[in-house]
Amino acid sequence: MRCPCLSGLPYAECCEPLHRGDAAAPTAEQLMRSRFSAFAVGDAAYLVATWHPRTRPRDLALDGDLRWYRLDILDRTAGGPLDALGEVEFEAYWRSPDDRGSQRERSRFVRESGRWYYLDALA
Repeated sequence: MRCPCLSGLPYAECCEPLHRGDAAAPTAEQLMRSRFSAFAVGDAAYLVATWHPRTRPRDLALDGDLRWYRLDILDRTAGGPLDALGEVEFEAYWRSPDDRGSQRERSRFVRESGRWYYLDALA
């Protein structure tokens, strides 16, 4: 199966090892891609685990009617393996039985103890 993040790699070689906890995302962009893939495959536990505790919601329920099918990375600032902060701007596309659309966001990420976490979205 092709990875939902559209990296061109199979899911088993791209985001699935991150979802299973076998590896950590080396960059903020890879964490963004793996979080998109988690939405696509319905892995709420991974989304919670990669959300910074300071901004993490108490509950996270995914909408089973939404199908996330395309991710475009539009820009990135820092977020490399040695950075402490990073930003990734993206547009993610979805479909539901009654509608379709996209979500565009510039997300902030923080790296703590060698792991990247989603922090929040810039307005």
